[in-house]
Amino acid sequence: QVQLVESGGGLTQAGGSLRLSCTASGRTLSWHVVGWFRQAPGKEREFIAGIAWTGGSTSYADSEKGRFTVSRDFAKNTVYLQMNSLKPDDTADYYCAAYVSTSQAVTVHTYIYTYWGQGTQVTVSS
Repeated sequence: QVQLVESGGGLTQAGGSLRLSCTASGRTLSWHVVGWFRQAPGKEREFIAGIAWTGGSTSYADSEKGRFTVSRDFAKNTVYLQMNSLKPDDTADYYCAAYVSTSQAVTVHTYIYTYWGQGTQVTVSS
């Protein structure tokens, strides 16, 4: 069983940056894929980025390539989402999620992810 806790959300102005953290407890993230998702009011939850913990392969939604970077810290059992050049449209609740996998592929489908955090809110003002 993996417990995930997100942190790092908050309020920032357009053009600013935030770094979200997803810290796991209960077990190591080895052989897991960790994804970041967001959900804006009235919209479906969407995939942003993900990383295969053991091999390090990454995947990004086309709209976020170049602005967002996902990374991991083995010692802290933590996955980060660095978000730069933030826009008001980035305002949403951000979630990290994980599933067990020996593959380097990162799925964008929410139903594959077994473990979810409670989310952290990001608000970008214009």
